Parts: sequence; C-alpha cells; structure tokens
Amino acid sequence: MRFRLPPLLPFLLMLGPAIPRADRKEAIRAGIGAFWGLGLAGFLSAVLLPADWGLYLIAPFGASSVLLFAVPNSPLAQPWSAIMGNVISAVIGVTLCYLVDNDTARISLAVGMAIGAMIMIRAVHPPGGAVAMVAAMQPDLITETGFRFVLAPVAAGTIFLVLAAILHAHLTGRKYPYRQFDDPGPYRTADRPPIERTGLTEQELSQILQKYRQTFNLGVEDLSRLIGAAEVQIAAHHTGPVTARDIMSRDLVTVLPDSSLPFVAELFARHHFTTLPVVREDGRFVGIIFQIHLVRQFLKPAPHPQKAINIMSVSEPCVSETTPLSALLPLMAEGGYEAIPVTDNHKIIGIVTRTDIIGALASGIGQ
Repeated sequence: MRFRLPPLLPFLLMLGPAIPRADRKEAIRAGIGAFWGLGLAGFLSAVLLPADWGLYLIAPFGASSVLLFAVPNSPLAQPWSAIMGNVISAVIGVTLCYLVDNDTARISLAVGMAIGAMIMIRAVHPPGGAVAMVAAMQPDLITETGFRFVLAPVAAGTIFLVLAAILHAHLTGRKYPYRQFDDPGPYRTADRPPIERTGLTEQELSQILQKYRQTFNLGVEDLSRLIGAAEVQIAAHHTGPVTARDIMSRDLVTVLPDSSLPFVAELFARHHFTTLPVVREDGRFVGIIFQIHLVRQFLKPAPHPQKAINIMSVSEPCVSETTPLSALLPLMAEGGYEAIPVTDNHKIIGIVTRTDIIGALASGIGQ
C-alpha cells in the first residue's frame, strides 16, 4: 500500500525556508555591513547636513540595509532602485499629507501610489513603501518640514547607505553595483566571460524574465550567469568518474619562496609554463605564481629586489587527488583559475591546468 502524506503536511512544508542554506561567513559579512553602513550614514548626515534638519535615520533604512548588504546582486538593491525608489516614495508621501485628511486613506494611498510609481520608473525598492508610509503617518510633522523630508533624511541617507554598500562590497570581495550585461569582461575586451556565453542576447534574456514574471527577482546578468553555470554543471555530469589524479601533471617544477624573480623568469622561459608552484624546502605548498604576476612586476618594478614570495598568489583553491573532474570544471569556468594545485597533507603532489582539462575532454577520458 502506497503511503500518502496528509494534505496538511505538504502545506506546512511550503511554509518553510524557500532559499538555500547560507554560508555563515556571508551572514557575518552582511550583518557587519549593515552595522557600520547605518553608522556611517548617520555620521555623514550629522556632519554634512544642517543641525536643525532633525532626524537623520528612519526605520525604512533598516530594510534598505537588508537589500544593500545581504542581497547586493538583487535588482531591487541597485543604486537606481534604492535612491530613486525611496525618493519618489517620499515625494508621494509628503504630497498626500497636504491633500488627504483621512489617515487610513492617506496611508494606504501613499503606499499604493509609491509601488505604482516605482514600477513605472524601474526603481522598485521595497523599503520605498515604508518611506511613503512613514511620511503619510505623520502629517503634522511632514507639513512642518515640507519637502525637505525628501532631501533629508530620505535622499541623503539613502545615498550615504549606497556609498557604504559600495565600499563594503569592495572591501569584502563582492561586486556592487552589480555589473550590467554589456560591461567589459574580465579581460577588458568586448567578449562576455566564458561562463556567460550562453548564445542568448540581452533582449532574449529580458524576454525570458518577463515571460516568467521574474524581472524584480533577477537581472539579465544574473540569468545569463545562472544559465552558463547550469550548462557547465550539465557538461560535468558527462565526464564520468574522472578525478584530479587521472589528469594532473605530476613532474612539477617548483620554486622556493626566496627564489629571485630572474630565476623564476628563466624557468618560465625554459619550460614554457604558465604557472609555477611555490613550496618550502620540506615540500609544503605556500602559493602559486602566474606569468601575469611576473609581467606586472617587470612593468612596475619595486625599488628593492623582489622574490617569489612577494608576487605569488595564496588565494587559489587547492583540491585533493580524489576531487572529481565535475568539481574542477566549475572552478575553472566560474572562478577564472588558470591552474589548481593538488595537495596531500599540505604538500603539493600535482597540478591541474586548463590544458589538462581540455585534453581530458578532447580525448573522451570520462566516456
């Protein structure tokens, strides 16, 4: 006999979380950002605005902080949406304070009109509804301050929050404002990043978002990146049980942290490598040098002699020899890594380059 869930249980399950489990570091990053972002906005407002202008921070800024610092990729969190959404909502809320006497009618009308106006100017920012409501709930205060409320705290505070979000994203390795579909790629050329070359135009991606009514949830750039990532993942499913052990280069040429740059350049020229691992004398892996690191050093030489440890990268991911090819593909495609070290107990035992992966795919090693 087939077991069937009672009707109530599926409904209760639908009330649970609808987003994937978040990284703890991301939660801390967002919380710290909101903390100092609001603090900076309040400080700048107090310093730069006249003292008699009154309150500098309002409740809707808390909601804006959630978007700006927790989901900075969202179309609802971009500078145009945040600033213009809050400003147009404030204008509507203040205007209705002069025109409508009934509290309920004024408040509900302010929120409804703010939503419609934000949609029309392509600046949907949910806290804007709260901005309109805050203004409509305090007609006596608003009629006293007039449209100055639009300038401060609303416009000034939102601009300061956006500036704080830009700075915070830069300091924590995030991208905000989120780059647009036609922005230059990572190589400063007109080509799209490899992960986003889906064959779909910006107009076609926009039509997909409109068809499924997702224009407020995803941007064209997001959709392009997600489609590209999905295609990479699908390709990884066809690679079979291939691991880093099967394709990695084992006969490695390495340098010590104190190796001179002329010596490093000589090794690059002799072996035609694009990467060189940096290891200690005991074989412990400490970093990796790419050719571009060496080129940059010679273009902008330091006043004192440099060594390998001064130009190497320590942020590249490391994998084990049992890491499947299906996990290496997204790292190469999305992360933009030229090579991935293979380590065992912190010692390098091999390296997987893009050439190794291309060779494996071309030979059909996983089929």
